[in-house]
Amino acid sequence: MDIVNKYFPNLNAQQQAQFGELGELYRFWNAQINVISRQDVENLYERHVLHSLGIAKVVNIKEFSSILDIGTGGGFPGIPLAILYPTSEFHLVDSIGKKMKVVQEVAQALKLTNVRAEKLRAEQADGLYDFAVTRAVAPSASLYEWVRAKISRNHVHELRNGILALKGGDLQEELQELRRKYRIFELSSCFDEAFFATKKVVHIPIG
Repeated sequence: MDIVNKYFPNLNAQQQAQFGELGELYRFWNAQINVISRQDVENLYERHVLHSLGIAKVVNIKEFSSILDIGTGGGFPGIPLAILYPTSEFHLVDSIGKKMKVVQEVAQALKLTNVRAEKLRAEQADGLYDFAVTRAVAPSASLYEWVRAKISRNHVHELRNGILALKGGDLQEELQELRRKYRIFELSSCFDEAFFATKKVVHIPIG
């Protein structure tokens, strides 16, 4: 929790408690259904929780927004963002049922009433969303094709609605294939830890 408090010092008591419970919850569920590596369980707050919250350093999600988390896996970035933004709605989808079981159990244990978790492919998600968030799930061009019809054209944030993808490493070739406008935010400018030296958020506006 210390690393979350370091960068998000204004959490209320409920958020503090919910973030605090994540470590124990993921240790328990990961022992039943492996959703993250054993090493990453030991570094959960840095490599999963804080990494997910990197999106919040790029855009402050407004009240009553609707967010789609594509290929959420064990619930990242959706679960940490849902804790941080309790007045917004988060739709977490993944095609692997056992992972969604973990997400549903974690959301229920934390009483996250703003989370809907379903076993779906991104293309099957219903409704319109302000942003689609994701973490190293697919190339940017594929992400764009999956969600371009699902992004609302009602832009109310400082960034235009679209995709916010957590990625790492050299993205030059991948983004050339995208053939769309994009913007890269370096998480090394937000977080001091060495883990974030090559981590980025790629914003792809839609509409």
